[in-house]
Amino acid sequence: MDAVIIGSGIGGLSTGIILARLNHRVVVIEKNLLPGGLMRSYRREGIDCPVGVHYFGAFGQGQPLRRMFDFMGVTDAIAAERMGRGGPIDRYIFDDFRFDLPEGMDAFAEALETAFPEDRKPIAAIIGNLRVVADLQSSLSFLSSPAIPFLGMDFFSPLAVYLTKLNCSNRLRNVLSIAARWMGLSEHDCPVIYHHLALTSYLLSAWRLQGRGSDLAEVFSARFTALGGSLICNDAATEILIEGQAVAGVRLASGRVLRGPRVVAAVHPKVVLDMLPEGAVQPRKARRIRSLAGTEGLFAAHVLLDAQTHPALPYNICRMHTDQEGWISDGVFYQLRAASEGKSLLMMITRSPFAEWRRWQDTFTGRRGAEYNKEKMSRVDGLLGKAEEIFGSLAGGKIIDAYTPLTLRDWVNSPDGSPYGIMRSASQLAATSALHRAPFNGIFFAGQNLLAPGILGTVLGSFQAVRQIMGNDNFAPVFEAILQETGTRGRTGRT
Repeated sequence: MDAVIIGSGIGGLSTGIILARLNHRVVVIEKNLLPGGLMRSYRREGIDCPVGVHYFGAFGQGQPLRRMFDFMGVTDAIAAERMGRGGPIDRYIFDDFRFDLPEGMDAFAEALETAFPEDRKPIAAIIGNLRVVADLQSSLSFLSSPAIPFLGMDFFSPLAVYLTKLNCSNRLRNVLSIAARWMGLSEHDCPVIYHHLALTSYLLSAWRLQGRGSDLAEVFSARFTALGGSLICNDAATEILIEGQAVAGVRLASGRVLRGPRVVAAVHPKVVLDMLPEGAVQPRKARRIRSLAGTEGLFAAHVLLDAQTHPALPYNICRMHTDQEGWISDGVFYQLRAASEGKSLLMMITRSPFAEWRRWQDTFTGRRGAEYNKEKMSRVDGLLGKAEEIFGSLAGGKIIDAYTPLTLRDWVNSPDGSPYGIMRSASQLAATSALHRAPFNGIFFAGQNLLAPGILGTVLGSFQAVRQIMGNDNFAPVFEAILQETGTRGRTGRT
């Protein structure tokens, strides 16, 4: 094999598809029975419950995510519906005001100016910077270079510092800060560049899957195998083999050994460290990786409702709360989607640090006991009470499932159940950039490990992993092929 990829989430499968399309012999290893990672939804009482794909951006014709998917050959098999037509993409509800997020940069600028007329100067500056990032995205400039383009120090400072420097009002900064929460970051942690990447991709166009998350997982795995890639499931990678100063392959839980000169890790970097022989990584570098903080865990619940009284909504709702200083303290993300004939599914997601569930950390999914289930149901009841303030009475609703950081930890082997992996915070930018430099020959990180969370950031990271494997000079023709095959000019942020 030319490359062994550990992890079959969207990052691992995207990396595998790109390499296989470029005639590399590739195998993807997955510890679970089925591939897909957090792409894959699950079913409860015949209802599909999404996990990691709730919405995504920049999938319109000529836009960056679609162009990368076009090159990978998966676009036509993805069933998605566009949000924001004739209304908002998101509705943000605070204690004392509401803001509807529209599609399109011009519409967003107009909505901000209408809602916050006293903030015209900072709004102009912010929109100007968002347009710069949107244009870079649309030209696929994040693929043309091995690193994020340097746009000035403001783009790499925490969002809160940036918004304070611009003298934004509390209301404006809170509306803008929500995009950081999409990536599991607070405005005090999130670098401006990651915030702008997420927000501009969503403003270009916002989408939801029409089918199941499991359908998306099958699209990627089917494309990978159709290109000649090998997929091994239900057999975890347990050891990365090292000979001399280079990678020699991977040993699986079954004892099977897969030989190859390259290992691509589409799993958490701390998990990779545990697979390496003792002493293989310099202690200083190992300590740096182990010290990387992860994004905070999530608690999510799915509730089945009568569609006549609670019909599906074509937009998301974020109910946010602020602290005494006016910064966002916490909140709940809601989606109300069609589930089956006559039924809607209300999904509620809120932050939940791993420490809140630490007493069950030595247990496994399905075997955590009555007290754990009692705690989950208590939290769901609390969320339902808050949801009724928005949706009205939810009497008759049926709780069909809830999950915690422990669930995600067990499913995708993410330490402390971090849903977005390592925290891409301003304070960790230098430490996370070390992942671009392999600890020794033949090991590479992929997906959100390399660039940013979210579907767009993860897929960009997969292309960057391929760049590292091939080398910049050999990757240059690949980039040119992407431009030629998918159109040299995408839609910019000036819509």
